Amino acid sequence: MSGYSVAVVGATGLVGETMIQILAEREFPVAELHALASEKSRGKPVEFKGRQITVKALNDFDFSGVEIALFSAGADAAKEHAPRAAEQGAVVIDNSSAFRYDDDVPLVVPEVNAESLADCRPRGIVANPNCSTIQLVVALKPLYDAAGIERLSVATYQAISGAGRQAMEALVRDTAEMMAGQGRPEEAADFGGGNATNGGQAPSAAAPSVAFNVVPHIDAFQDNGYTKEEMKIVWETRKILMEPALRIHATAVRVPVFFGHSEAVNVELKRKVAVPEALELFRAARGVIVMSQSQAGGYPTAGIEAARSDGVFVGRVREDISHEQGLNFWVVADNVRKGAALNAVQIAELLIRDHL
Repeated sequence: MSGYSVAVVGATGLVGETMIQILAEREFPVAELHALASEKSRGKPVEFKGRQITVKALNDFDFSGVEIALFSAGADAAKEHAPRAAEQGAVVIDNSSAFRYDDDVPLVVPEVNAESLADCRPRGIVANPNCSTIQLVVALKPLYDAAGIERLSVATYQAISGAGRQAMEALVRDTAEMMAGQGRPEEAADFGGGNATNGGQAPSAAAPSVAFNVVPHIDAFQDNGYTKEEMKIVWETRKILMEPALRIHATAVRVPVFFGHSEAVNVELKRKVAVPEALELFRAARGVIVMSQSQAGGYPTAGIEAARSDGVFVGRVREDISHEQGLNFWVVADNVRKGAALNAVQIAELLIRDHL
C-alpha cells in the first residue's frame, strides 16, 4: 500500500497542528489527510507538506475509509465521536482522558509498553497518556526493568501550553501588564485548568495567574485533596507498568514556561542502583537523552533543551541520601510534542507496522 487515509481531529488546535506537522516530518505514509475540527473551524485552511487542506466539521464527517484517526479534541468530543469512528473502521488514537482507564483500551507509550497495542481490538481505540505521565514512564522504564520500583514520588512543573493556546496568550498579556506596572492579575481560570494538550477541563473556580508565579493547582481537586492531574499520574503509571498497587505520590504545579514540562523524581528501587549504573541504564534507553553533570549547565532545562525537541531529557541523577535504595533525577520533555502529538504518531507508526 502506498499510504493510509488519516484523520486528525482537532486539527486547528495546538496539538492537532503539531500532529500534522509531525506526520510530515516523520514521512508518515499518508495517502489522504482529513483535517477535522468543530463547526466554527469548517473551511479554515491547514498546511500539510506545502499544500493547503480545508478543515471539515467533525460532527457530520463519515469515517468510512479512514484507517487511522488521531483525536485531540477533548474528552467530550472523544466520547461522542471516537466510538463512531471506530465503528466505521478507523483505529482511533485518542489524546484525551476519555478512555485511559477503560480496561479494554490500551494506554500506550511506545518506548515502554508497545506490546499493549495487540489489545486495541475490538474497541478500536488506543489511549494516549497524560503528557506528564509519558515523559515520566519513559525515564522510569530502564530502572523498572533493571531493579523494580517500590515507591515513586514526583513533582511536576508544567508549561502553560498544557492549558492551551488561550492560556499562553493570557500569560503573555498578564506578564506585559505586570512589566508595565499595572499590577498583578487577581485570577486566571485557564491556568488552573486541566491539561488542554490531553483534553483536560477548566475547573469551576479560578486559580491565580501564573505570570511571575508558581501555582500548585492543575485540574479539579479530588476528595483526597489531590488534583485530578496528580491522580492521572498515579492511575496511568500503574496501568502502563501493570503495577496496580505501585505506591506513587505526585504534586502538579503550573509554571510560567511556554513549552516543556519538568519533573523532580524520587524513586525507591527494589535494589540499590548507584549513579554510574543508573546513567548507563538511561543512556541505553530508547527516547532518553542524558545530561547529568554536577556543574552549571550540566543539566537539561524545559525552555532550552526540551522545547521543540522529541527527546525525554534526564539529568541531576544522584543517590538519595535519605534512603539506601533511593535515586533522584530530573526529567524534561516538550509536552506538546513527546507529551502529546509525537507519542500519538509513534503509536500510529507501530499500528501500521504490526497491527493493520
